[in-house]
Amino acid sequence: MNTTEKNSLLALPARAIAWLNTVPYSLLALPLRFALAVVFWNSGMTKLANWDSTLYLFAEEYRVPVLPPEFAAYMATTMELTTPVLLVLGLLVRSTALALLGMTAVIQLFVYPGAWPTHIQWVAMLLILLTRGAGAVSLGHVLANWLGLRPQPA
Repeated sequence: MNTTEKNSLLALPARAIAWLNTVPYSLLALPLRFALAVVFWNSGMTKLANWDSTLYLFAEEYRVPVLPPEFAAYMATTMELTTPVLLVLGLLVRSTALALLGMTAVIQLFVYPGAWPTHIQWVAMLLILLTRGAGAVSLGHVLANWLGLRPQPA
């Protein structure tokens, strides 16, 4: 192998990294938003499928402190059925991510502390959405542009 071939092979990782750096955030945010939406939507639908079981679980197994079990069940189910819609549409994504981070913290601390390997994945995805937003492929981005709410470059 001559020097030119060696240099070409050594430059390959740098070219691959440079190409990966061109991937727009919006393309990365879509699967994050959809993956989280599926997790929480499925959980909400499971709760709706058998409301009596849901109430029993909140009263006997989940035992969220301070909140009455029935109120906690309604609140959790409402969050699990509304936040996925917002995530998929790309509306209020930062607020939604913050709300879901709170819900995940409650689940982790009080309900299923042993499920941290799953919860840390949710937290990682939610933190990205909280800090970076929905991205350009979102209804929120379209509405912000239409209403002139995007900051102007200096």
